[in-house]
Amino acid sequence: MLTFEEKSLQPEPAAERLRVARIIDRLNVGGPAKHVIWLTACLERDGFKTVLITGTVPPGEGDMGYFAREAGVKPLVIEEMSRELSPRDLLVVIKLVRQLWQLKPDIIHTHKAKAGAAGRVAALIYKWVTPSALWLRPRQCRVVHTFHGHIFHSYYGPAKTRIFLAIERALARLGTDCIIVISEQQRDEIAGRFRVGRPEQFRVIPLGVDWGESNGHPAGLRSELGLGPEELAVGIVGRLCEVKNHAMLLDAAEKLVSGDANLRQYVRFLVVGDGHLRQELEARARRLGIDDRVIFTGFRDDALALYRDLDLVVLTSLNEGTPLTLIEALGCGRAVAATEVGGVVNLMGGRRSATEGFTIWDHGVTAPSRDAAAFARAMRFLLERPELRREMGEQGSRFARAQLSKERLVRDIEDLYRELAHR
Repeated sequence: MLTFEEKSLQPEPAAERLRVARIIDRLNVGGPAKHVIWLTACLERDGFKTVLITGTVPPGEGDMGYFAREAGVKPLVIEEMSRELSPRDLLVVIKLVRQLWQLKPDIIHTHKAKAGAAGRVAALIYKWVTPSALWLRPRQCRVVHTFHGHIFHSYYGPAKTRIFLAIERALARLGTDCIIVISEQQRDEIAGRFRVGRPEQFRVIPLGVDWGESNGHPAGLRSELGLGPEELAVGIVGRLCEVKNHAMLLDAAEKLVSGDANLRQYVRFLVVGDGHLRQELEARARRLGIDDRVIFTGFRDDALALYRDLDLVVLTSLNEGTPLTLIEALGCGRAVAATEVGGVVNLMGGRRSATEGFTIWDHGVTAPSRDAAAFARAMRFLLERPELRREMGEQGSRFARAQLSKERLVRDIEDLYRELAHR
């Protein structure tokens, strides 16, 4: 991976190739990193001139630099760009502006909150300022921002959240031509509830998955962990951080197995991923007396292949856009149990019924984000019904593979860029 000082962008003078500068804060483990890498690689192949600009992954978070290398993407790294706001952000903006001057992009596309703020401030400067003078009119450059999720609740305290919300409202008004959201529900929440942007700025472009990726790794997690064929494996995939709410999963797991000796004997919970809360969560499992039922696998680079070894995939987040882990699970034919947040319901298919505090859908079940007892009942409902899990998994797989492919994602983004470039 190249550092800022090691790479100087020398774009080819080809007028027919749209130039795209894509900016994200870091390539940590998760859906956004895969998203930007796929777009960078595929758009370059399809005739765009594109560069990915990113920051560094802090200690305690898995680094997906390997994924970029496998895709043939060499990001430009600005060392000072990190997740949290800091005085170094002024230097980040300056370095971004310098790179934009060199690249002369037609499209500047930012992803996630931190890069969205620094990148759009840099884009505003780039549109109006040259190294030697102010422009009399702005450059013909369009600015796009993607909300993969948002930080308007469940991340920070009230005061900090109000500051971030005010920044997002200002950036949407002054420095953004198009706002991409990844589900209808996310658009309603951001534009409606939080009043960010104007309705005409929004474009819904769902996530996509490379369904061929799972073919590279054989399923073997069960044998690796010594799980017998009669054991039921419940898996959660994601960073071990506060917003993913793993603590509630452990509380629900304890409620599930403490009242049923049969389930306690046969259900295992697999926590796939890593993060700064790992030791705290392991200690919580011990306090709840379920450490013999919970396995922390750490980060895995074969996560997509692992779904085939799971009987049920769960998600307990407090806040989500459209979670990639649920899309991957559905595509691999697995029923899901999830908290009803963000764009989750847009993945669940038709609503069937509601009972005992949870809702049954075509592709799985959902429960409130802070109700461990309801989530335990939702998991029990599916674990006790293998044929229903199979039916839901089959329906979910057809939906995900038809509607949520990487190819569709790339095509939608390319169409948007061409539309914006010709306005």
